[in-house]
Amino acid sequence: MSRVVITGLGIISAIGDNVNQNREMLIQGVSGISSLQFCDTRYSGLRPCGEIKHTIPSLKEKLQATEPGVTRTSLLALHAFQEACGNAKLQLSDIASPDTALIGASTVGGMCLTDELYHDANTKEEGSPYLSSYDCASVNLYLQQRYGMKGIINTINTACSSSANAIMYGARLLQQGLAKRAIVGGADSLAKFTINGFNALHILSPEICTPFDQDRKGLNLGEGAAFLVLEREEEVKDKTVYAILSGYGNSNDAYHPSSLSDNGDGPQLSMQRALETADLSPLQISFINAHGTGTENNDLSESTAMIRLFGAPPPFVSSKANTGHTLGAAGAIEAVFSILNLYHQEIYPSLQFKTPIETTLLTPVQEYRPASLQHVMSNSFGFGGNCSSLIFSRLI
Repeated sequence: MSRVVITGLGIISAIGDNVNQNREMLIQGVSGISSLQFCDTRYSGLRPCGEIKHTIPSLKEKLQATEPGVTRTSLLALHAFQEACGNAKLQLSDIASPDTALIGASTVGGMCLTDELYHDANTKEEGSPYLSSYDCASVNLYLQQRYGMKGIINTINTACSSSANAIMYGARLLQQGLAKRAIVGGADSLAKFTINGFNALHILSPEICTPFDQDRKGLNLGEGAAFLVLEREEEVKDKTVYAILSGYGNSNDAYHPSSLSDNGDGPQLSMQRALETADLSPLQISFINAHGTGTENNDLSESTAMIRLFGAPPPFVSSKANTGHTLGAAGAIEAVFSILNLYHQEIYPSLQFKTPIETTLLTPVQEYRPASLQHVMSNSFGFGGNCSSLIFSRLI
């Protein structure tokens, strides 16, 4: 079976507008989590978030996005999509080709326009330009229409594992001969609807989150987008190959609507399945980009799962203290980070950590360092126990 390789990367997050900026901020250990400026919520001074410091009008101008009803989520997606396609040297004809698939993910989608839609519903009889944008699939439909895409288009929403599953889905399309290339990833923007919902769960931290720390207080929400271009190895020709997508696994432990099982059944199974797909042993994993939300439940469950599977886990970090938890975009954003780890042979520090969890005693990497990496795992765990793990390998 053909190997699936990554030939294009695109990203925008709270720490940078492109791949190079994100890498530099990761090296420097910069956090993009701060007080909210552009999201109108009562929690703007109480719950810090990983906000991208661009207004919607400035994004529209930069991207020449003048379509009515376009959302902040779609604008972030377009930004990362354009960088990934350019990075992979795709022409407009390639993007529009019937053998190019677009598999995107989002959990917020057009919910960032809830207030606007509600206002129009109360004041207008002829409808609202925001109605069509409210659909979860609106982000991919926007990209499809803008570029005249004719291939397979799909939207995945499995909470925080959404874009990891989009990457997985795209790889399977290539391996089954249903597409020549797949543009895969996800996007989510900050929204009052989302912030209020997570605050109701009592899992938002009043400070910058501290993944895997004994005294962790919860997560910080973030926003962003990332896309990867997947192609079969034999069709790459002279393009840069950043990594091989060598393994992937998904599990659903269905333990609780918003929590993972305490003994890490779902996370362990997704990591094990990814290893089996890649035909690797646990000892061959050089590094893990952990899900690491900073919540009481996730970090204990993921730590327990890593110990059960690896015994002594390999070096690991969580990048959510850099970007915040970007929900449906997290899997793709952290896939980009994992590929940067691998391509540049380096590990970026996990921020804010002080004291290990007393029952697991695991300590993430806390300083930037060069490293010899061959196989890197990236974890994304969602509500309802939808757990996904990806493995990226160095091309040799």
